[in-house]
Amino acid sequence: MSINDAVELFIKAVTDLKKGIINLNSPLEEIVIKECGKDLAYIDNRREAKEKYDFDLWNDFGSKLLKEHGIEKRLLYSESQQFPDFLFKVKKKNQTFEGGSLMELKDSKGGSISSFNSTIPTRSKTLEEIDVINGNNLISKIARLLDGELALDENYFKFERKCFYLVRTQKGNEKVKVSIIDGAFFETVPKEHLFYQMLLNVYRRHLEKKNIKIAKETLEQVKEALACINDQTIIASSQIIEKASIRPRLRIMAEVHPEGNPHSTYYPEIRQGSFNLIIQSTVETKQLKDEIPSRVSGIEVFSIFHKRNGEHIVFQYKEGKFLS
Repeated sequence: MSINDAVELFIKAVTDLKKGIINLNSPLEEIVIKECGKDLAYIDNRREAKEKYDFDLWNDFGSKLLKEHGIEKRLLYSESQQFPDFLFKVKKKNQTFEGGSLMELKDSKGGSISSFNSTIPTRSKTLEEIDVINGNNLISKIARLLDGELALDENYFKFERKCFYLVRTQKGNEKVKVSIIDGAFFETVPKEHLFYQMLLNVYRRHLEKKNIKIAKETLEQVKEALACINDQTIIASSQIIEKASIRPRLRIMAEVHPEGNPHSTYYPEIRQGSFNLIIQSTVETKQLKDEIPSRVSGIEVFSIFHKRNGEHIVFQYKEGKFLS
């Protein structure tokens, strides 16, 4: 996986913050589209992209080609309200996919990160997983068209795409903070483990509510049985129940613990009035400590330590006059 998509967005955004082209209270959609429009393979709100920001996702495609790929007219300029908000185009290097990152936007007037209403935040997701979460293949259909010949690769749907979250808190006031956050900051427990632990908690709460006591050995057997429920593509898919006239499906939602919010008081290093790139510390990302400041000036580089997930590197830009 590559973090280049997030790095390029950060560098371009900081450059335009300095020029006054955007500011920390600009619409998050505008920031992504203005800085990375031509690098995108999917935009959720295509109507707003065209009407408000003068960016047409379909600019290079004729109506005949769109029809051949199953892109109906009603879908061209609509807001799909699906996950994610943006998908970057994939690239190939040494026969290996890179890029293709997911970008989800979270905007809040308070200090907390808005809830995740369609999926849990993770470090990566595949296109196959995204289709199941949404209950349709709209996003993969659009992405395949924009990615062109690279989408013909047999690994295209199963390629693990890096997840990033463009988060703003305290929107509209002097305490505003904006960050591009690596999904690894949120995924402190593997998602496969998270699902079955959630179900186990629900089971225990029902036992407590009904005052039912079970043997320790029985509880261990229940744990073992629930541990196999770890595939979100199955959990999120519609279920056919015999004699039922509906097909129920589970929709995973998530709220961020304060320790998992880099804009909270747990991380005072993330200053008010700043624009940040926050990524997990690895051999690859440590190399960016020199690269990013060499490409754009005025960047402070430091580490914060997530109590549940170790060291994360922060690239921070702060200049008060661009807040208005």
